[in-house]
Amino acid sequence: MPSTTTYTISDLAKHFDLTTRAIRFYESEGLLLPRREKNRRIYGEKDYIRLKLILRGKRLGFTLSEIKMTMDLYDTQPNEVPQLRYVLEVIENHRKALEQKQHDIENTLADMDEMTKKINLELNHLLKLT
Repeated sequence: MPSTTTYTISDLAKHFDLTTRAIRFYESEGLLLPRREKNRRIYGEKDYIRLKLILRGKRLGFTLSEIKMTMDLYDTQPNEVPQLRYVLEVIENHRKALEQKQHDIENTLADMDEMTKKINLELNHLLKLT
């Protein structure tokens, strides 16, 4: 039996600590598909879960297009294999990018440490001369 739980845009905004504008944006991107009753948006359990997945994807560094692709695969495939493979590929790509950034940051910090030591030595030398 399908769930009959429904949410207003305000309910979702409050629960996920988002603005209603953000939720409308996700809707305009095709990530959420509420039904309409007159001028009101009525979100179902599927929208609730999708919003939860959108926010999880964003925390993992997924772009909105990657999140949409994941959801589209889930909606169109009878099993989860293509979706899971895609998610693994995206995670691996983001992981590699983060590891590269981490490496770059470590190198920059090492350069800063070296420069700080040189400047402190020069400063100490100049202060002894005065």
